[in-house]
Amino acid sequence: MKPLISNSLWSSAFRPFYFLGALYAPLLVAAWLGAFLGLWNLPSGDVPLQFRHGHEFIFGFSAAIIIGIVLTALPSWAGTEEIRGSRLVLLVALWLAGRMAFWAAPWLPPLVQPVVDCLLFPAVFVMVTPQLLRARNRLYLLLLPILLALFAANLIYHHGVVTENYTEVWRALRLALYTVVVLYVLKGGVLAPIFTGNALREKGRGDQAPFNMKLEIAAVGAVLLLAVAELAGAPATWVGASALACAVLHAWRTARWKGWRVADVPLLLVMHLGFGWLVLAFALKAIAELTGVIPEIAWVHAFTVGSLGLMMLGLMTRVSLRHTGRPLVVPLAMRSAYVLMFIAALLRLAATVLGLGSGVVALAAGFWAAAFMLYFIVFWKALVTPSAPRKA
Repeated sequence: MKPLISNSLWSSAFRPFYFLGALYAPLLVAAWLGAFLGLWNLPSGDVPLQFRHGHEFIFGFSAAIIIGIVLTALPSWAGTEEIRGSRLVLLVALWLAGRMAFWAAPWLPPLVQPVVDCLLFPAVFVMVTPQLLRARNRLYLLLLPILLALFAANLIYHHGVVTENYTEVWRALRLALYTVVVLYVLKGGVLAPIFTGNALREKGRGDQAPFNMKLEIAAVGAVLLLAVAELAGAPATWVGASALACAVLHAWRTARWKGWRVADVPLLLVMHLGFGWLVLAFALKAIAELTGVIPEIAWVHAFTVGSLGLMMLGLMTRVSLRHTGRPLVVPLAMRSAYVLMFIAALLRLAATVLGLGSGVVALAAGFWAAAFMLYFIVFWKALVTPSAPRKA
């Protein structure tokens, strides 16, 4: 009898990282939600619950999915060598060690948890840097400062925790969040128009929008300006104006891709909805800073649940089908997962803006977790077993 889990698990980064990330998502929600509702206490020491939640969402769950996406895409798009085998095992071991150290922090010597938790991104940096330096397209080198920024944010977070400087902890989490937004804008802004253009041509509905380098630079630059303004403590009007510029530029950028013409293609619809939530997130940030009529945290939930959640599910589905030899036909369960994520974003945003209470927050978290549980149920076996033979 062949073993259920073969060496195929270590043949590409998306396999173990999607597997573990999708499995960790509902466990993370269950742990946080129980503490949020007062059902139990987490072993978090004196660190406020919202900071623990923010750290593990970014450096735990999101890190797994992001690394799986990026390291799987680089060989196809940048022509780099696939990170597999023992090197991939090392990265997964570092991710797991970081999660175990995070939850066991109160029982570990003071510096053990920060050191262990901060090893993953430097390891990825060391592995991909030589390959990216040899890549023909120098734009892929932009990944390197992104990895360094995530590493720095994690270091700052832990320094703030050790020194009990929770303003520093908050800034670290915002630095990490903005770094993820920049990566989202860069990577999603390449994949979405290309995949959309392919579908438009296939269906005879037009062609891909011409690449506009000035708009691309402005779109990324606006996000960087917003990040610098907020992290530097600029006046609210400056931060709000930067967020408004982001909303306008990214609405223009997204509209150029003509996503409504491929709304009948689930894998593309979910990506364009993700960018729609990104534009909404920037608009909410602008409204909060310029008027104060809504809570500032609303934009964070719009991005993390609506934009990032939908984009992750869409790319995870596409990669899991394409890279395991399966046709790009979205299973019905995954379509349901997309709907659950969209509803989760609406509920979380409504709970924040309208103050609907912990029950709605819990419902939103449950829908978010259920979406990734569906992904795990549908794809876990494909992730751990050999790819299906491609049909001629």
